[in-house]
Amino acid sequence: MNSLATFIVKHSKLVLIGFMSLLLLSSVWGFQNFASLKSGGYDNPGADSGVVNRLLQNQFKQTDADVIMVADFKQLVDTPVSVGIANKLTRELKVESGVTKVSSYFSLNQQPSLRSTDGKAAYFFLNVDQAKKIDIGRALQAKYEGWFHGARIYVTGGAVINAEINGAISKDLGLAESIAVPVTIILLLFVFGSMVASGLPFLVAIISVLGSFFILYLSTRVADTSVFAINLVTGLGLGLGIDYALLIVNRFREERGSGLSVADSVIKSVNTAGRTVLFSGVTVAVVMLSMGFFPQYFLRTFAVVGVASTSFAVLGAIIALPALLNILGDRVNKGKVLKGDLTPKETGAWEKISRFVMRRPLPVLFVVLLALGSLASLAKDVSFGQVDERVLQVSNPVVVAGDVMRERFSGRESSPVEVILSNPSKNQLIKYVQDLSNVGHIVRVQSPLGIAQTGTLDSGYAPYFASYESNGLVRVQAISNVDARSSDGEALITKVRAIETAIHYVKVGGSAAVYTDAMHGISDNLGWALLWVALSTMLLIFLFTGSVILPIKAVVLNMLSLGATLGFLTWIFQGGNLHWLLGNFQLTGTIDSSSMVMIAVIAFGLSMDYEIFLLSRIKEQHDAGRSNLDSVSYGLQHSGRIITAAALVLAVNFFAFITSGVTIIKMLGIGVAFAILLDATVVRALLVPALMRLFGDVNWWAPKWLKKIHKLVGLEH
Repeated sequence: MNSLATFIVKHSKLVLIGFMSLLLLSSVWGFQNFASLKSGGYDNPGADSGVVNRLLQNQFKQTDADVIMVADFKQLVDTPVSVGIANKLTRELKVESGVTKVSSYFSLNQQPSLRSTDGKAAYFFLNVDQAKKIDIGRALQAKYEGWFHGARIYVTGGAVINAEINGAISKDLGLAESIAVPVTIILLLFVFGSMVASGLPFLVAIISVLGSFFILYLSTRVADTSVFAINLVTGLGLGLGIDYALLIVNRFREERGSGLSVADSVIKSVNTAGRTVLFSGVTVAVVMLSMGFFPQYFLRTFAVVGVASTSFAVLGAIIALPALLNILGDRVNKGKVLKGDLTPKETGAWEKISRFVMRRPLPVLFVVLLALGSLASLAKDVSFGQVDERVLQVSNPVVVAGDVMRERFSGRESSPVEVILSNPSKNQLIKYVQDLSNVGHIVRVQSPLGIAQTGTLDSGYAPYFASYESNGLVRVQAISNVDARSSDGEALITKVRAIETAIHYVKVGGSAAVYTDAMHGISDNLGWALLWVALSTMLLIFLFTGSVILPIKAVVLNMLSLGATLGFLTWIFQGGNLHWLLGNFQLTGTIDSSSMVMIAVIAFGLSMDYEIFLLSRIKEQHDAGRSNLDSVSYGLQHSGRIITAAALVLAVNFFAFITSGVTIIKMLGIGVAFAILLDATVVRALLVPALMRLFGDVNWWAPKWLKKIHKLVGLEH
């Protein structure tokens, strides 16, 4: 670090200009990625459901309906008036630009499950040009949602839902930033104490955001990339920019206050605070990588942008920011908004808090653990699920359309169970179809044999799908009466996959299977992700401190904090509380599993960020020979304000996401904001000093052989 610091001081203008020029050049491509981002990414492509989906597309040339309409007539669907309206609607839809196929209850043999249980509504299915399906879906919704010649038309389907979510996120991001940025600027003025210094976090944030957008651009060229990444890039970039700028600037002021020259203060800041930033960044990046263990590209995208945002924030904080500080010198304090000296004080409120806690560690531990446990207990009945159109506001037209489909139709025609069999004999196929039709909640089974209902085959029925056989593969399709993306849908798939058959190759897919495999993709890989997070962070904190005890305590405390956060989120998004604050979001009875993983990883990473901030100052004093109590009180005094201020500003930025019309963005905002505030106040200010006091010198214990490894690696100050 010393060589880097010396180079930065000697060539500050060159370093700053060169660094920013490269970044601005890369942003030329970075801002081109938005149109290529996708709103999906919750599926498990390697599971059976993914295999079935590819076989349907490649072998059976099956394309799912991109747009689904429900026509709600004033009379029964089979009356002449209703049929006349349906024919008019069909004719108009067929000539719409980009529409390649239109089918409906009226053209598909008037199957009972294609009309509502009250007999007054019917399905229409549209396939559209895949290259422009989002735009086409948006146009069809704008034109047909509402009344059509006396019939009420509801419009939904993948293309329309994606268009609604993408539009909501783009709109919400602007609204969130319009709220967060002014509040952030005001907070930063008081946190940094001067107008010039308060602008420095934006330098690091801009570097992080622009660099991450370039990585997003590269990601869209090689893999599917989630549109939700934009929210993380802006939130994490600004948050880490504030964290790291606070740490560097605070140390620079401290060294200037001790009498060092500007150049020496910059060098000392890079060698101390810069080292902390580097370790913190590596730790946060390693934690973010854990999302790469999951097969869903929604989470893999966050792994990529999490590492990118953190890496560029670190580079901006230890290269560009010190170069600018060397140029500014004491002008960093110009435009003071606080009276008095801006140099950090040796004593103050945080020192008093730490000494108060360390005088009575057991009572503090008891009260805090009781409170955290009470919050965590709110999650005892948590139920995890996956998102659907109900992530949008209750009043959104696609949510209303989805509710109509769920409430008024017995069969889920738009989300069948798809089964692919390889080379079955006729008798094997007959038995399988009969067994499948007898599974609870199956309304109808269609196959090359015809249609089966409650175990009976009708070979005279002509199925409305053109192809049920291809290259030795046989397709069997089952219509159920349960919501595919629910625990009932998951239970249905489990029963279907448990059917005993002599057929060698059986793959089960469809919407319910996609949901089931996505849930398994989370649960099956969660253990590995947790193991990675625990071991990697403990290793990094050991390398940073040389202690075995401190890494274990850090992981345990973070887990306690996350348990409390999960309880809080369950109380809100499953229990339906705080609508007055968060808006009228729809309750589904579940918490989105992918979003919860994302929140937990981000919160854990930022918590480790604060842990390293605090431990760096404590260790510095401990290595200088101070007692355990003095080291802790000094460390909290010199880092407590930074941690709390950084957490407060970061919480404001994430909390602004509650204005979003997309539920999982609301959950991301309030989840991360709550977790980091809890960690920066209760955990760092109370639990850490209490435990440091109880463990005493044991805090720094490690076996001799590990001490030798730590010394050999050479990571001491």
